[in-house]
Amino acid sequence: MVTTTGASSRIAVDAMGGDLGPSEVVAAVKLALHQYASLYPITLVGDENILGPLLREAGLSRSPRLSIHHASEVITMDDKPLHALKRKKDSSMVRAIELVKAREAGVVVSCGNTGALMAGGTLKLRMMEGVARPALAAICPRQGGHFVLIDAGANPEANAEHLVHNAILGSHYCRVMLGVAQPRVGLMNIGTEEGKGNSLITETNDLLRRLGPLINYSGPIEGFHVFAQHVDVVVCDGFVGNIMLKSWESLVKFFSTMLKEELQANAMRATGALLSKGAFNALKERMNPERYGGAPLLGLNGHILKAHGSSNRRAIKSAIAGAHEVVKADMNQHAGDDVARANELLAQPVFT
Repeated sequence: MVTTTGASSRIAVDAMGGDLGPSEVVAAVKLALHQYASLYPITLVGDENILGPLLREAGLSRSPRLSIHHASEVITMDDKPLHALKRKKDSSMVRAIELVKAREAGVVVSCGNTGALMAGGTLKLRMMEGVARPALAAICPRQGGHFVLIDAGANPEANAEHLVHNAILGSHYCRVMLGVAQPRVGLMNIGTEEGKGNSLITETNDLLRRLGPLINYSGPIEGFHVFAQHVDVVVCDGFVGNIMLKSWESLVKFFSTMLKEELQANAMRATGALLSKGAFNALKERMNPERYGGAPLLGLNGHILKAHGSSNRRAIKSAIAGAHEVVKADMNQHAGDDVARANELLAQPVFT
């Protein structure tokens, strides 16, 4: 069971770690505060000598919903994670994580160094009781909506127990972010037949089936099921998940470029493209990764949302909105209870 009593609902935003700099983060915060009237208060973590003027320029210096927590250092994308955590203890990322640890914030949003964020979160917040490894959850588009991919890269050497926990954590995240009451969970495999796949898949499949009503398990799925209306949560290890995610992102860019080239090939096609502009814009919006902005690192005693290093203000704004929903839903409390029940069930002897 996870205890969150006394945890703040404040959102700590690492203002210094992204590729586009603190000015883009401040612009994102301004968008979020204006768009979401009920948004939890935000603490920008970073150099107050830089953030102060940016807030004044944005007209946010007197906002009662916004504050600055000073941090004098920055962990860069080139820093080695563990080395940076030891040498840059006053970095914006470390201080933001410490706010969650001290219950002065309920969640961290950061565009910074992924390795440092995962290592810092794991070392400082520690794992949720009963969970051995953290997992990154990414929201991806599919036919008729979106699905949660977990793990998207945090734990490339998972065992069956880790994948079972991923299924539970991913289900809770799907409920919060996608509003699916009973998410259908699929285990990524090379086939749906019983006994197909490697030993990890076989063992995980057996464990998931033992959980019964605790999880809405649909069984193993194949690659062509992923983007159909087949499941709401796709479970895999971080090695497979990271390849899937990056391949999808690359494929979207490839098709967008190819489509643009073909539509501009002659005047007739260009005219047709103009007439179809509304449909193309709707498709672009559905495929846009900025819609959700951040991938949470699940399984920790505290909430961390990782946004792309190159995130613009719209993507960061979406990540902040997602952070609000995660804290509002008290997701860790409910997920922790289900993990505890799952561990109890799996510890019981199996009679054949």
